[in-house]
Amino acid sequence: MLIRENVALAPLTTLQVGGPARYFAEATTLAEVELAVGRAHAAAWPLFVLGGGSNLLVSDNGWPGLVLKIGIRGIEERHEQGKAIFEVGAGEPWDGFVARAVALNCAGIECLSGIPGSVGATPVQNVGAYGQEVAETIESVLTFDLKQGQLRELCNEACGFHYRSSIFNTSERGRFIILRVAYALHPGGPPKIEYADLKRHFVGSAAPTLAETRDAVLRIRAGKGMLIAAGDPECRSAGSFFKNPVLSAGQYEALTRRAQARGLAIPSYPALQAQHKISAAWLVEHSGFTKGFAAGHVGISRKHALAIVNRGQATAAEILALKEEIQLRVQEAWGVHLEPEPVLVGF
Repeated sequence: MLIRENVALAPLTTLQVGGPARYFAEATTLAEVELAVGRAHAAAWPLFVLGGGSNLLVSDNGWPGLVLKIGIRGIEERHEQGKAIFEVGAGEPWDGFVARAVALNCAGIECLSGIPGSVGATPVQNVGAYGQEVAETIESVLTFDLKQGQLRELCNEACGFHYRSSIFNTSERGRFIILRVAYALHPGGPPKIEYADLKRHFVGSAAPTLAETRDAVLRIRAGKGMLIAAGDPECRSAGSFFKNPVLSAGQYEALTRRAQARGLAIPSYPALQAQHKISAAWLVEHSGFTKGFAAGHVGISRKHALAIVNRGQATAAEILALKEEIQLRVQEAWGVHLEPEPVLVGF
């Protein structure tokens, strides 16, 4: 396996910013993962594992050690107990897998269409959109345990899934390299039409198929600048930069009072209320950051208030500064702390 030096990381991310990796390797097999880990350990190089690059903000200084890109491919399918089990290599493009599942009429991930990145990244933050999360269908995750130096397969419960989180980005951050993910999907199952945008799309229509649902999600995402498209400057982003805050009853009451004092009403969405969440986009827009907001080389997407975009020649420092300004203004205006979704690398 080739280990290269001083490899630019910006082209490997959707934000297209950041400095180089001091060392870089791509592993397409378990043996190559073990070899790269061994090299990094022997040389005392800090190790960062790279997936599809869609949920990252890389420092302008880059990464001082080894960036290991996981390129393990392959999809295997089997059927058991009425479910279709797909074992998918961590390096497979996520949307390609979703398209295949939908084409085979297997329900469970159709609302996650159009999300960029790789399969291996989906368990990390429990990727979700339009009323679905991967936690609903992940059966197990095959990992390389850096602490124990061996393969370890984790069942769904062991992954500790919660809203936009798992053990992989909380209690056990940096311990596991994800190699393969097994999803249990439902052959012939109906699509999940719970999110407001999808319900509006299908108002007056007959029960949609999985393929129609996927097409609708892709259209909705494109309209919000959340679909990677060549030549679209709104796509130079990491998607939603902030998580929808989860509030306690007391916090929600305080937020409601603040809104009423300004003659505003907190928007109510059943899909958010079910998990006691509020709209981060609403908080951002009502803190002075409307769609199209610009600050030098960075700004807010013209299509979606949660997407911080690289307007061209942006630096990671500029993106970080806008992120912190938004957090500060939302905290001051609404008493709510916004948590970022992207992983900050090299800061």
